Amino acid sequence: MKLSTKARYGIRALLDLTRYSKNDPVPLKDIAQRQQLSLTYLEHLVKPLILAGIIKSTRGAKGGITLANPPSQIRLSEIFWLLEGTTSLVDCVDYPENCQRSDDCVTRDIWVEIKKAIDDVLDSITLEDLVERQKAKEQYVNMYYI
Repeated sequence: MKLSTKARYGIRALLDLTRYSKNDPVPLKDIAQRQQLSLTYLEHLVKPLILAGIIKSTRGAKGGITLANPPSQIRLSEIFWLLEGTTSLVDCVDYPENCQRSDDCVTRDIWVEIKKAIDDVLDSITLEDLVERQKAKEQYVNMYYI
């Protein structure tokens, strides 16, 4: 399984937004610059996030985007499913009726377990958790030893 840039960059952008918003709108150009993303691509990524109510957009000189809810209430699973779609490795996991072997296929059982494991991980992590993980990683990287 290989993730597209939509989910990877979308989650990075929301992590950046969570870290830098301080309840004020963050301009997309700032996020794009910090995350080294194309502004055009970032604009494409935020549209479904706005439509789904994960973020809000404010126009004007002091405009930008903000989270619609506290970061502790936004799970990676909802971001991932919105931008990437299913975590299924094969179609028969989501659509068993499309395969005549689904009921008797032991390998399908494995694909279902993998999907469940991925979904459980994504569902257990919030944007707030990601910020804390990032802070811990940066603190570790910035340690100096004498």
